[in-house]
Amino acid sequence: MKVQYLRNCAALFMAIGVVSLVPGTLWAHCDSLEGPVVQDARLALQRGDPTPVLKWVSKEHEAEIRDVFKQTAAVRAKGDDARALADRYFFETLVRIHRAGEGEAFTGLKSGRDVDPGIAAADAALQDGSARELARHMSTAVAEGIQNRFAVAVERKRQVGDSVKAGREYVEAYVDYIHFVENVNRLVSEGPSHLHHDPATHVNK
Repeated sequence: MKVQYLRNCAALFMAIGVVSLVPGTLWAHCDSLEGPVVQDARLALQRGDPTPVLKWVSKEHEAEIRDVFKQTAAVRAKGDDARALADRYFFETLVRIHRAGEGEAFTGLKSGRDVDPGIAAADAALQDGSARELARHMSTAVAEGIQNRFAVAVERKRQVGDSVKAGREYVEAYVDYIHFVENVNRLVSEGPSHLHHDPATHVNK
């Protein structure tokens, strides 16, 4: 229940940027060098055991990841340069297969600066063991998003009959306002996009 709550919180945070809801962008956190997939990959390499990363791929790809891990471990022993190259290859292979399991394309590993702030905040809440601060910030941000769009729509509605240009400006504000509310409501009631599968029902099959 707590994990699902955090997922819905993250979804709400992302609704703030509703005009940029593009598949493959919101969940790019999985592509981050500082994200949980690569962090588990680093742990696996440190321990010499691929187990920490297997949860990120489906059962049908487990053997492939184990093989790549074994190859990586062998190359890492050949020196610092070889180690860096092998690690990068392992990270990219793991993330690519994980992303494919989500129905998403892999476009390369990203720096932490590219991670959506809402996702970073959701991860931080999991680390802290509390979603209280995350929920408070999101509630404020969503409320401000609605109020700001509402205010613009109301102001432009007053001038809707002045000209065709004014009418179009009202429609633009109206669409922005309605779509924002619609997407927030959809994310709260239905959860994130079906493109990002629930690990409990997909990844570990």
